[in-house]
Order: sequence, then C-alpha cells, then structure tokens
Amino acid sequence: MGIFENILHGFQVGLEPINLLFCFIGALIGTLVGVLPGIGPAAAIALLLPATFKLSPTPAIIMLAGIYYGAAYGGSTTSILINIPGEASSVVTCLDGHKMALKGKAGPALGISAIGSFIAGTLAVIGLMIASPTLAKVALKFGPPEYFSVMLVGLTILTYLARGSLIKALIMGLFGLFLSQIGIDSITGKFRFTFGVMRLSDGIDLVPMVMGLFGISEVLLNLEKEIKIEFIKTKIKDLFPNLDEWKRSLKAIIRGTILGFFLGVLPGGGAIIASFASYGLEKRVSRYPEKFGTGVIEGVAGPESANNAASVGAFVPLLTLGIPSNVVMALIFGALLIHGIQPGPFLISEHPKLFWGVISSMYIGNIMLLILNLPMIWIWVQVMRVPYKILFPLILLFCLIGSYSINNSIFDIILMLFFGILGYLFRKLEYEPAPLVLAFVLGKLMEKAFRQSLSMSGGSFSIFFDRPISAICIVAALILLITSFIFYYKKRKPSLLE
Repeated sequence: MGIFENILHGFQVGLEPINLLFCFIGALIGTLVGVLPGIGPAAAIALLLPATFKLSPTPAIIMLAGIYYGAAYGGSTTSILINIPGEASSVVTCLDGHKMALKGKAGPALGISAIGSFIAGTLAVIGLMIASPTLAKVALKFGPPEYFSVMLVGLTILTYLARGSLIKALIMGLFGLFLSQIGIDSITGKFRFTFGVMRLSDGIDLVPMVMGLFGISEVLLNLEKEIKIEFIKTKIKDLFPNLDEWKRSLKAIIRGTILGFFLGVLPGGGAIIASFASYGLEKRVSRYPEKFGTGVIEGVAGPESANNAASVGAFVPLLTLGIPSNVVMALIFGALLIHGIQPGPFLISEHPKLFWGVISSMYIGNIMLLILNLPMIWIWVQVMRVPYKILFPLILLFCLIGSYSINNSIFDIILMLFFGILGYLFRKLEYEPAPLVLAFVLGKLMEKAFRQSLSMSGGSFSIFFDRPISAICIVAALILLITSFIFYYKKRKPSLLE
C-alpha cells in the first residue's frame, strides 16, 4: 500500500469508537498531568501501565501516547497562570508567559500556547508519517549485530539524559543493566543474581519498578516541599491573539516545530531541550532580544511549539528502530513488549494497524487537546486548587492497586515500595532514575542480540565491525560518548579551577 492508503487505513483505525475513547482519555489525563505540578508524564504512564494490560495493544499505546504529548499542552497552563511549570518542558514558558499574564494578557498567552501546540503537533505527525516508513526500510537489513550496535547507540543516550553528573548517570545505567540480568539465563537455564529468592527467577517486573521510582518517590519528595500557589488576579479574556501577535508568533511556531521535531528524533533530545533551544533561537533572531523575559509572545509560541513537536518526533526512533530516546519512550517501549510487540523495523509490516492507528490518533488527539485547553481553561484553573494532602494519598493508593493487580502478588507491592524508597534516596543524592530505566529496558534485548551475534561468528567480535551498519553505529556510539564527556569536562572545568 502507498502512504495515502496507509494514512486512510490509520484514520479508519483511529476513528474506531474504542480507540477514540482511549485517545480522549489519554489526552485528558495528559492535560491533567501537565496542569498539576509535581506529576510528570513518566510518573503518570508508570502508574497507568497496569490499566493497559487488559486492553488490546492499539488502544493501550494510543492512550499512553496521548498522556505524553497531552502533558506538554497542560504544562503551559500552570506556567502562565501561576509561574509553576506543571511539566519540565514548560519551564521556559514561565519566563514570558507569566509576565504576559501579569500584564493582563493571560488569554493571548494561553491561546497562542494551545494553537501553537496544535500546529506543531499536526506538522510533527506529518513528519512522523513521512520519516518512519523510510527509516524502517533501511532498518529491515538489520540482523543481531546491527540490533546490538543500534541498542548500544541507545545506551549512550544515558549520557545525554544526565541533567547533573555524567558519572552518576553512568552509574545508574550500569545499575539498570545489572537489574536486567536478574533471573534465569535464557541460554544456560541457570539462576542469576536471585540470591535464593524464587520470586526473582523471572526477573524484576518493569511495572512495580517504575511505579516505585517515579510514583512513590515523587510523592515522598513533594511531601518535603511546601508548594504555595498564587493565582493571578486579572480575569482571563481574549483567548485568541490579535493580528499583530499572530504575525509575530507564526514564524516562531514554524521554527519551533522544525527544531523540536529534529531534536525529538535525536538521541537524548526530547521536549525539555527542544523548548530551551527554541527560546534561545527566538531570542537570537529577534529584533528586540532585550525584551525577552518581560512578556514577549514569541517567547511562549516558540518553546510551546517545540516541546510538542519533540514529543511526536521521539516516536520515530522508537517505532522504526526500537530505540527509546527518553525515559517516557522507554516506558512505552516496555508497554509494547508487555503486549508481545517488538518495536523496530518489522513493526510497520507486522502490525500496520497499531502503527498507523497510533499515528492517526496523534492528529485526532491534537484536535481534542485544542478543545480541552481553550474552552475549558476555567476547569483547569479549578483543578490547580486541589490540595496536595488529597492528591498524594490517591497516587499512593493507585500505586498499590496497580502493582498488586499485575500478578495478584504481595511481592510486587514490596518490590514497588523498595524501589520507591530507593528512588527517593537516589533523587536526594542527585542520582536520576531515567538512565536506570532506559538501561533496564534495553539490557535483556542487548544481551540477546550480543550472544546471537557471537554464535553467528563462532565467538569472533569482528562481526560487529565487518558489517557496515553495525560498524557505523558503534562509531556513532563512541562519538556520542566522547563528545558527552568533553561537554561534561568543559562544564566542570571552571569549578575545578576555583
């Protein structure tokens, strides 16, 4: 089938009542997650993973995807109205968005944020439709050596996920690889690192681990903080920007979309980097850079478009190469595996309904988000007033029910609580959980591809360098690793000299 027939097939799938319902649920939860400070999309997806097990794969992934790109929409609301980013990628929106709100322009700021996000999301979906099949055709030539090398590139993303110490990120990555090896060796049948605990013979389940690392630890951390929310006093009106604001915003939206999409595709790019990069670009090309930070509409339009485009772009390497480019993609990667689907070059040919259905749902979801974020803005303002003493116990309860429901096992609850306390300690000591999850998800797959490759070559490592694609990927991984160390060293050098 040609691309237009595939797109038409995708919309037939996306418009099925069950898929429409879960697309709406994902968009709604994503907006809610974005609006409520302290709950990110990674934590929300971790909490809702058990809820998808009884669903068929297509509505399950549609819902999880909706949560991810929906959070980018909702995060702008709190950034503009109360100067607290509901989602990490909306931090930059605080700079000019809240200043516009203080000047009585909360309406245009919220309006351009939602409309810019819709335009960016739509264009990014078109980019995803064009790029994915092309990349998948190249990836069809992959064998075990190529898969191992590509996943090695994915593993070097760990160095780019590090917001703080690179060494700490690598330590967390190694710990994640270790955790992925717990259980029965698939080739020799021997127990590995189970320490006599029979419950660990099948390995550590992804769901209790991520619910603990992101759900429980997030609650424990937020209980330490006293979050005071101060709402703007001015009335929200005129949600649609005027003609002058439209002219100033349109170019920023286009630039933010293009930049965000490509940064989303790149390893370790993601919505956070995209929003910061877009803000820097808009300031550089502006005729009045000194006004940025005082309430300039381009400072809202560009970053909000970029973070939504990046959210969609991140699906390209996941769906076509089987490489999760950030922690949320790692969780969706895990969800696909749980449903018995291997992300990668065969996904389009083996599961066209899932692939094109998810892509079409992103466009439908963007329309839903536009409706949710403009006419219903007053509802989200009221949601922001929910006390945390009510919200956090509900999250804990949901974590307990979700962990237990997987295998009806108390051991899974104990495992979740263990990783919750561990995640809390990690964050207190500034060890980020994202590299651990990414390494854990890729660990078993890498080991399988590595051992298959050595079996093919009779134990010779030359197979990884004799095959062109594998050799290119290994060189790319080395370059990524070396450059990340160079950037890390340069960033630390001034403090070392003091």
